[in-house]
Amino acid sequence: MRSPFLCLPLIAAVLHDGASASALKVRQDAAPTASVRNGTFTGYYNVEYDQDFFLGIPYAQPPVGDLRLRNPVSLNTSWGGSSNATTFSPACHNLGSPPTPGITYSEDCLNLNVVRPSGTRPGDKLPVGVWIHGGGHTGGSNQDPNYNMSFIVQQSVVAGKPFIGVNINYRLQLFGFMYGSAVVESGAGNLGYKDQHLALRWLHENIAAFGGDPSKVTIWGESAGAESSGAQMIAYGGRDQGLFRGVMLESGGPINPYRYNTPAEWDRYYDPIVRAANCSGASDTLACLRTLPTETLVTVFNSNVTASIPSWGMEIDGDFIQENAREALLAGRFIRVPVLHGQNHDEGTIFSITGVNTDDDFFARVRERTSDNATLHQIAALYPDIPELGIPSTLQGRPSASLGSQYKRISAFVSDVMWHAPRRLTSQILTDHNVPNWGYMFNIRPNGVPLSSGASHFTEVAFMFYNILGIGYPQSPFANTPQSYKDVSDLMSRYWLNFIVDGDPNGADAGNEPYWPSYSLTNPELMTFDANTTDLSFPTPDTYRAKPIQYISDNLASAFGR
Repeated sequence: MRSPFLCLPLIAAVLHDGASASALKVRQDAAPTASVRNGTFTGYYNVEYDQDFFLGIPYAQPPVGDLRLRNPVSLNTSWGGSSNATTFSPACHNLGSPPTPGITYSEDCLNLNVVRPSGTRPGDKLPVGVWIHGGGHTGGSNQDPNYNMSFIVQQSVVAGKPFIGVNINYRLQLFGFMYGSAVVESGAGNLGYKDQHLALRWLHENIAAFGGDPSKVTIWGESAGAESSGAQMIAYGGRDQGLFRGVMLESGGPINPYRYNTPAEWDRYYDPIVRAANCSGASDTLACLRTLPTETLVTVFNSNVTASIPSWGMEIDGDFIQENAREALLAGRFIRVPVLHGQNHDEGTIFSITGVNTDDDFFARVRERTSDNATLHQIAALYPDIPELGIPSTLQGRPSASLGSQYKRISAFVSDVMWHAPRRLTSQILTDHNVPNWGYMFNIRPNGVPLSSGASHFTEVAFMFYNILGIGYPQSPFANTPQSYKDVSDLMSRYWLNFIVDGDPNGADAGNEPYWPSYSLTNPELMTFDANTTDLSFPTPDTYRAKPIQYISDNLASAFGR
């Protein structure tokens, strides 16, 4: 999930204030090329940022026709000459929202973009950062200007630590995350995650052609992108195939905040979809769905027949995801690589749960997580109706009745269930398995975000990418803010690029950034980012709301897929 965005072409997104489109003209005498296993791609040179762009590169066979709703298949074709990689390829079909102007949507959408410092050549072996976009597993694409790689790649060059940026598409909504008995029996579960996995395999085999080092790949994402990155950690029982050496998780991770469905339980959603597509009488309903025109499926998938699906994403299919992620981590069945992960101070306000004015209103919301009365009343005691203990802190006193007098109370509970408790539990488990990990807390309310939201979900993304121009946002997060906001963005982007290059946010060499301590069970600390303080970033104890978060981790069975 994330806030709405104004989608702009990447060509516009890389311009700074006052720059003109002519600055982005392709230098035909120096068009960059990369020769991968299947052939040669020609990209284009971006003058403004002195970078090479390779756009819309396919990494799998088109998942259309008989390959629809099947596991992704590696490319099996080659070509002579050079293939054009100067424009975006289609985005994957999103759910519900109207098409974004300027973006083409298609089932043939399994492609990726590469941004590298100009002059990079095969053999340079630069580290690689692979961004997996968020959007609730139902929306988004690698064309989203909020995820523009140019800014942070430029930061890496300025810091003397260049890396190559990659962002990928993967199948979304029912094209990528269909579930149910028929899906599991056919081995077609978690297709969106399998797309991501195949993209990583393609990069492992081909990124050297762009000047990257296949042994120095870091994957990272936000929200559903962080859940996706976490899914790759536990994929296939935690079998390490050498596809990545580090993971960065922003507001999400491997531990699913929703209860897993059994295939039979998901049939309550699958069967109406099949009926709406007029395939319920077929002996093989998936085969029937594969025969339908794309437009028919898109119409069915975007109808109210999917409105009751409670969550999208990770389900146990016995193949890619073999068990509950929490249990996989506890048992050590995951890929053990360094992890940078964290969340925003006021995550839960993204849901804007208004109208919670009484204890009964609060209980009704908590019952969405548990029906056990003893648990319900214990949670009510752990989250008392005291506004000063709730979130966001930017909203002073007791909220109005229209917002909900217990708005801060329910927001704290939702934040902890969805983000804070899973992150803390992940930190503890990783540390217990001697996996280096660094946690953070982002506590900045950007421009354009109301006081009632605070440092809500997605608000850190512009800071991390060093998108100080606010490209892709209805209002720039940095407009009408003090210089300290841009200073925090500079600082965060350097920590992140340090992790991509060195596997440690502090970097291999002593920089000017404050030291970020790794997580410890005896002295658990998070690096807090706050533009309203002198230090901008500083370690703080990871002990806030200790008792309620521990109770959630220990007792609320529906919280983490149990």
